[in-house]
Amino acid sequence: MKKIISRLLLFLLLFFASQSVLAQEESTAIPLKEILASLSRQYQIQFNFIEDEIVSVSVIPPSSELNLPQKLKYLSNRTSLTFESINSRYVVITSRKQTATVHDSIKDLPILLQETVIEKYLASGISKTAEGSLVIKPKKFGILPGLTEADVLQTMQQVPGIYSADETVSNINVRSGTHDQNLFLWNGIRMFQTGHFFGLISAFNPSLSQKITISKNGTSAFYGESVSSVIDISSFPEHIENSASSISSNLIGAQFNSKIKISDNSSFQVSGRRSFTDWINSPTYQKYYNRVFQNTIVTNIENNEISNYHTDEKFYFYDFTAQYQHKISSRTEASAAFIGINNSLDLDQKMTSEGILRTRNSNLSQQNFGGAVSLKTAWSDNNFSKISGYLSYYNLNSRNEAVENNQTLVQQNTVTDMGLRLENRHMLNTNLALNTGYQYNEIGIRNFENIDNPGFSKSIKEVLRSHSVISEAEMHYLDGNLFIKPGIRFNYIEELEKFIFEPRLQFNYKLNQEISIEALGELKSQTTSQVIDQQQDFLGLEKRRWILADDHSIPIQKSQQISIGFTYNTSEWLISLDNFYKKVTGITTPSQAFQNQLEFIKINGDYRVLGSELLIQKNFDRFYSWISYNLSSSEYDFGRLIPSQFANNFQIVHSVNWAGIYDWNNLKVALGTNWHSGRPETTPATNLLDLSNPAKPEIRYNFPNNKNLSDYFQVNFSASYCWNWSSKTQLELGFSVLNVLNKKNTISRYYRVSSNNTIESINTYSLERTPNIAVKFNF
Repeated sequence: MKKIISRLLLFLLLFFASQSVLAQEESTAIPLKEILASLSRQYQIQFNFIEDEIVSVSVIPPSSELNLPQKLKYLSNRTSLTFESINSRYVVITSRKQTATVHDSIKDLPILLQETVIEKYLASGISKTAEGSLVIKPKKFGILPGLTEADVLQTMQQVPGIYSADETVSNINVRSGTHDQNLFLWNGIRMFQTGHFFGLISAFNPSLSQKITISKNGTSAFYGESVSSVIDISSFPEHIENSASSISSNLIGAQFNSKIKISDNSSFQVSGRRSFTDWINSPTYQKYYNRVFQNTIVTNIENNEISNYHTDEKFYFYDFTAQYQHKISSRTEASAAFIGINNSLDLDQKMTSEGILRTRNSNLSQQNFGGAVSLKTAWSDNNFSKISGYLSYYNLNSRNEAVENNQTLVQQNTVTDMGLRLENRHMLNTNLALNTGYQYNEIGIRNFENIDNPGFSKSIKEVLRSHSVISEAEMHYLDGNLFIKPGIRFNYIEELEKFIFEPRLQFNYKLNQEISIEALGELKSQTTSQVIDQQQDFLGLEKRRWILADDHSIPIQKSQQISIGFTYNTSEWLISLDNFYKKVTGITTPSQAFQNQLEFIKINGDYRVLGSELLIQKNFDRFYSWISYNLSSSEYDFGRLIPSQFANNFQIVHSVNWAGIYDWNNLKVALGTNWHSGRPETTPATNLLDLSNPAKPEIRYNFPNNKNLSDYFQVNFSASYCWNWSSKTQLELGFSVLNVLNKKNTISRYYRVSSNNTIESINTYSLERTPNIAVKFNF
């Protein structure tokens, strides 16, 4: 407890000490974006603009004695911009030379705009909407500790309530949920693989994304197949943009992104990224190697007595995307997108035993490919429709030739997911909109396993088809201060003959210009999940496999969640508090990654979590700082076990994050700390083994999750600078260090029987101090 208190005091000291930094003296003219942000908060309005048209504009702020129309006229007279009020809540800003061409589509915008409650949440480019979701726009992204670019899956872990218990982007836990309980979408395509390097790097190219929406609770009724969060990534811009390209590289790989404007109404974009880890062994790669491959077949084997053992590995990853956007008319737009993700590992193992040289080869590959098309039309000023379809294919394949014997194990997990979605939006009046839709999904999952010695083969394929009808309303009342969005999703699963009813609710009320209250609620379900049969499956690297629910031995997972919070937001301060309760039923022990007495027991249960998330942020002109604190209590309930209730494997009771960020012109610097209490572990009850079966000694354990690991503490740093050579040409240089203090954190621990029949503990440690350098050229 003294350690916790001392570190909390350290965080608070760092936070409040940062507030004493004197803000630099303001110049006469300030960036127009800062003025717009101030007006947005003061008058509760939303501005819509093209970033390139205002990013370089600075102006003397208008007098506080002027009213809103007078201030807008003042700004228009001193810039080359036009400010046009669509209604009491929206103002569109356009360049005067483009006003005539843009004006025809202005009337459509109040259908398309999202109301922002918080403009800068944690960093520039991250905002919070009235719907309770977070929106990340990488083009406007500032900087966060340890990151040199807007990696969506790393960025979202800075948000209170979102973390990774094992430091990976392939195991993101939202309010104690497992990774597979999150829904990841890229341009409407469901993604079953989210990480490169088995979880240390995001699989989504950060130079491509236009908008990322993250919902922890109160998600739209149009989202299904998730009992936890939704991460929706869109790479299509709102307008046809000019041609532009970029190339970049860091100490792991290189990437490019090229956008080609074919005409005023169409554009094509392509991107690609590949690691050079199979050619160059950089310091960054070596740190990643040590973290990912520890306690796997790559770095050790089960028989500790084997000598003269040698391993050579060849690892690389790549991803690529292509997309086409075409505005058929002023009211109709078509688009198509394709994505491919791949990880490959080839492993040669050699050993000499009894004078005989044995050579074996094992390999693992993991891919996710997907494509989507969509067509959206504005039938009138008040009626809009969209039809879209997607196909996603995931494959995990491994071949394990054991070096200590002649056994070969082949394993494969394949997912084919396809969907069709119809949406319609009807504006009944300026304050009320009705959204309706229909979704069809068909998902097939195949699991294959073959062992040659002794001969054994198993192949299981299952298919589920579902139909969903959606209806939700958006209501704005009291001059925009009250926002209510109730929704209903009605699912029918054909093969299981199952009906599932899922209501959703989003509520936001502004008590005044600074304070707002929020209530979110939802019921959700999902039929897919990831389980672990054996910890050594798929070379022990990607040991989870996707399966489908049968509503008997594998239930449909269902969640109930409600949260109530408030926000205090001014030009200098942001204070946000969320209190939530979440319950998920239908989980299975194989889906929770047990490595104790429950590892080979298959039973069903649920978990409940009660928690609070606090964020305090202080803004200066060029410097800002924030500190967050999470308090969470999460417990399993497996009725057939004694005891039936115990701590969740992914529970983190206390968590504190702090960051100080300096952002001035082209220079960005960020320093941050991350501390949390240790994860639960199950310890042996005695040092003696259970020898009732001499051929297979067993460990006697205490009750599950009877103890916690030691605290986790990490300091991260990042900095970047951009040279603007012209309006379209920039050179960006970034530098980051993860785990600056090189703290050796234990992130998991399990126990096993050694070769001499003793109990040994196996620890997995966090990433060591890891520097990285990134260079990006925009042209």
